[in-house]
Amino acid sequence: MRYRRFGKTNLNLSIFSLGTMRCLASPTLFNDTLETAISLGINHLETARGYGKSEAFLGRFLQQQTLVSREKIYITTKLTPTPDPEIISQWIDESLERLQLDYIDCVAIHGINTWEHLEWITQPNGCFLPLERALEEGKIHHIGFSTHGSLEVILAAIETDLFEFINLHYYYFFQRNAPAISLAAQKNMGIFIISPGDKGGLLYSPSPLLQDLCAPFSPLGLTYRFLLGDQRITTLSTGISHPTEFDPILSLFNQDEQLTPEESHQLSQLDEHLNTVLKTDKCSQCYQCLPCPESINIPEILRLRNLAVAYDMKDYGQYRYGMLENAGHWFPGTKGHRCTECGECLPRCPENLQIPTLLKDAHQRLNGASRRRLWEG
Repeated sequence: MRYRRFGKTNLNLSIFSLGTMRCLASPTLFNDTLETAISLGINHLETARGYGKSEAFLGRFLQQQTLVSREKIYITTKLTPTPDPEIISQWIDESLERLQLDYIDCVAIHGINTWEHLEWITQPNGCFLPLERALEEGKIHHIGFSTHGSLEVILAAIETDLFEFINLHYYYFFQRNAPAISLAAQKNMGIFIISPGDKGGLLYSPSPLLQDLCAPFSPLGLTYRFLLGDQRITTLSTGISHPTEFDPILSLFNQDEQLTPEESHQLSQLDEHLNTVLKTDKCSQCYQCLPCPESINIPEILRLRNLAVAYDMKDYGQYRYGMLENAGHWFPGTKGHRCTECGECLPRCPENLQIPTLLKDAHQRLNGASRRRLWEG
């Protein structure tokens, strides 16, 4: 396992972290998964008060495990933003009790997704104050934030200089947040990528076409290397639900060097294929089509269409598209069939895309069962 400095926290984290949201079927499975992770060199475990029994399971595991000392395991938990700052103190104490710890290494505000969330934190007597008190009291050691918000909200949160690390979405198939990676690195923040194998493209079960296009690499391996080759990024979250799911990524645990010429060439081939297949229907994700009067998440829908058409990533597209209108601020916006063909977006599109037509096509391709987030809150 390779390790990297987590920005200004100065923690030395494994380049893969274990998110504990998906291994909760039983305490035995949870313990087996965490024991495997630690034996493989993973030293960063992530949970949240909103992840069901995760904190309690993790607390019991930490008391029982004898593989490494407490000082060599770094724990992150997450608390949702709130307009009531005093409840943050209560939540910290509850997390400490469930985790059975004297201190928590990292606490993140979980989901600075809207301007209102950011205001709750930064306003005078806002919910950052109890975090600072907990820091002074030694209950927590470092403060960061996670986000599913717009790029503008993310950049504003980074610019507050309140945070030591950030958890965010950034993948080969979603590079909208590249400016946030750059700014966070400039601010010496630790950068933690959220669920790149799952939210980055359902890459544990790629389409045969995508496998062929990535060969001789696997889609999972190639896109993970896209992230690991970026020295600004500290660690990638793995949402493992069973110890055997580590097997496909074991070879990546010591591959944190810059991309090889072969890897770079294969990624450029993926880009070329996208352009060739989509031709004049390709959305380049400039976001100038927004705002939409019907609150349609146009760029995200057209991104999912790009991937479904070019790489046959239909399962991933349905997975993400099904969350629209069902996950609130965690995945905002309405679906493509809400388009009224008002035409407001058309003159703003520098590529002259026929957006209403593409939205209807995307809806026909991707509209499956509705989905919600695995854990609310």
